[in-house]
Amino acid sequence: MVPGDSGVYWCESREGATSNSITITVTDGPVILQSPVLPVMEGEDLTLTCRTKMSSNLPAGFYKDGSFIRNEPAGHMTIHHVSRSDEGLYRCHISSVGESPPSWVSVTEKPKTTSPPTSSLPHDTSAPPPDTTDPPTSSVPPPDTSAPPPASDPLQLVIRLVVHLVVFCPYCISTFIMVSLYRRRTTGNLPVSVVMTPPTQAEEGLEIEDYDNVTTAVTTEHHF
Repeated sequence: MVPGDSGVYWCESREGATSNSITITVTDGPVILQSPVLPVMEGEDLTLTCRTKMSSNLPAGFYKDGSFIRNEPAGHMTIHHVSRSDEGLYRCHISSVGESPPSWVSVTEKPKTTSPPTSSLPHDTSAPPPDTTDPPTSSVPPPDTSAPPPASDPLQLVIRLVVHLVVFCPYCISTFIMVSLYRRRTTGNLPVSVVMTPPTQAEEGLEIEDYDNVTTAVTTEHHF
């Protein structure tokens, strides 16, 4: 490269789209300032290097828009988290060697994050409301009612059995007690009076004195 190669460079596509333009400076002086050729985005770090053709770590002083910034013993300066105020014309100077040509540094604004749109389709308020008289038919087939019901949980069956026993046991016990009392009452030792009436005199052909003896001996009340 020769100083005549200095200038603004960019490229274009066949469709006519152009890239960002950069400025390249070619100097035949003893000192140059290496800086980014593309714009630096806000928040990024910017590093400038002051060098000669033979070395890049000599102590150098840095300037911006003609104002002194600071000296760097290693020959490079880093600006952390640049902003739009850091944009300008920079140059550097190495003692006993010389000064670099000025170099323009551009800083672009950081793109803002935008929230995604809520809907990609416009809302047409002039469209008529949907017809709700006939419900849409579902493409899902009806459930198969012939399939056997799922088996119940064994624990639920045991709980139901215990509940039924707790509910019906009092009724069974009370019924058993009532039947037992009724049977005991019907088969118990109840007093029964049996009166035997003597036969008539004509049927047995007994004498009067014999009749009196039989009446006295037989007319008896027995209790069972």
